[in-house]
Amino acid sequence: MTDGPQYPRTPYFYPMNSRLLLLGAGRSASSLIQYLLRHAPSENWFLTVADVNPAHLVPVLAAHSQYARAVPFDLADEAGLEELVSQADAVISMLPAALHLVVARACVRHGRHLATASYVSPEIRALHDEATAAGVTLLMECGLDPGLDHMSAMRALAHIRGRGGVLSSFKSYCGGLLAPAAEGDNPWKYKFTWNPRNVVLAGQSTAKFLEDGRPRFIPYQELFCRTETLAVPGYGDFEGYANRDSLSYRAPYGLDDIPTILRGTLRRPGYCAAWHALVRLGLTDDAVNLGNAETMTWAELVDAYLPTSLIPHLDLSQRVATYLGLNPAGAEIERLAWLGLFTDRLVGHANATPAQLLERLLAEKWALQPQDHDLIVMQHLFEFELNGERHRLTSSLAVEGEDATHTGMAKTVGLPLGMAVRRLLRGEVPQRGVLIPVDAALYEPILDELAADYGIRFHEEESQG
Repeated sequence: MTDGPQYPRTPYFYPMNSRLLLLGAGRSASSLIQYLLRHAPSENWFLTVADVNPAHLVPVLAAHSQYARAVPFDLADEAGLEELVSQADAVISMLPAALHLVVARACVRHGRHLATASYVSPEIRALHDEATAAGVTLLMECGLDPGLDHMSAMRALAHIRGRGGVLSSFKSYCGGLLAPAAEGDNPWKYKFTWNPRNVVLAGQSTAKFLEDGRPRFIPYQELFCRTETLAVPGYGDFEGYANRDSLSYRAPYGLDDIPTILRGTLRRPGYCAAWHALVRLGLTDDAVNLGNAETMTWAELVDAYLPTSLIPHLDLSQRVATYLGLNPAGAEIERLAWLGLFTDRLVGHANATPAQLLERLLAEKWALQPQDHDLIVMQHLFEFELNGERHRLTSSLAVEGEDATHTGMAKTVGLPLGMAVRRLLRGEVPQRGVLIPVDAALYEPILDELAADYGIRFHEEESQG
C-alpha cells in the first residue's frame, strides 16, 4: 500500500463523448472547475485536470469520479503533454501565459481545440493559418481582462451603433482589488488575487493610446503618476492608469477611426503614487541581478539606492522622502513603511533582481487571508454623438468574492472561459484559427448566462451634454 492520493494511470478509458483537459489548477481555477463539473453530466463530458501538484483536487473531484480525474503533470515532460493532449477533444490552459505556446503547438499537431484566458501573443497569432488548416480553434482572451472586457464592450458598442450613434471616445478600465470590508488597516487597500509576479512587473512597457486623434505614449517611469479618477456605483472612487497597447484593439472592436481609445488598470486612490515611489527607487527592476546576500536587510537594500550626498544622520524614511521629493509624514512614505522597507527584516533571497525581492516581500504582506473577500471592478466609458447631441454611457461591473478560494477573480476569469468552452464543444463556434470573443454569437449567450445564473451583470448609466 502507498500513502497519499492515488491517480489514474494513462492511457485512460473515457466513457463520455467529449474529453476535456484542464492544464493548471491554481488560484483562479476554482470557479472554472466547479462550472465544468456542474455541466459534465448534461454535456456528456469527461474532465482531466492536470496540475503539478494535484493533491488538493482529490477531495474536490471525489464526488465526480464518473466525470473527472486529477493527474500530476509537469510541462517539462514533453511526452506527457503530447499524451494528454492527444487524449482530449479540447484543452483549457490555465498555465502561466508564457507556457501557452507549447500547449498551442501540441493542440495544432493533434487537431485539438484550445481555450485560454490570456492575451494572444505574436507567436500564437502566427499559428492562425496552421490552426485553420488543421480545423483547430485557438480561442484566446476569454477570461476577465482580457475577456469580459471584450464581450461587454462589444455589446454596448453594438447597442450604440444600432441607435445610430457615432463613437468619439472609448475608455475601459479593470482591476482586481479588495472588497471594502477586507481593506482593514492596509493602507494600499490591495492584496494579491492574481499572479504576484504579473502585478510587480505591471506596466513595464510604454503605454500607447489615442487622445483627441493624437497618439499618446507614457513610458514606464511616468506611468503611475498619470492617472484618471473614476467612480464605480456602490464602491466609491478609483484611480486608473493606462495599460499596454490600447491601439491594438481598434480593429477588433471596429473602432479604426475613433479619436480617443484607452484601456487601463484600476487601483484605489493613493496606490499609484506609492507604487511610483517604488519604481523611482528602482525596486521594480527585473533586468539586473543585484548579487545580494540573503542576509541583507530591507533597510540596507533601500539605503543602497540612495545618493551618498544625502544627510547621513537623517532617518532612512526621511532620506527616502528627501530623495523622492515627498512629505516625510505623507501617505506615500506611510505605505512604504507599512511594507517594511525601512526595517532590519532580511530580504531572504540571495542573488536576486529587485523585482524578485519585492515580490517575495509583497507575497507575505499582500497575501489574501481565508476570510478576505476580493473585489473585481470594471468600467467602460463611451462618448458618442446621436441626433446632433453628445452622449456619455458608463457601464460598470462589480463582483465580490466569497472567500480566499472562491474569489471574484476566479469567478470572472473562470466562468466566461468555461462558458466559451461549452459552446466550442457544442459546435456553436464554427470559426477556426486564432479567435478572441468579439463575435455576438459567442459573447451574447455568455453575458446572458453570467447574468441569469450568477448575477454577474453590467449596470449602465447614460447622460447627455
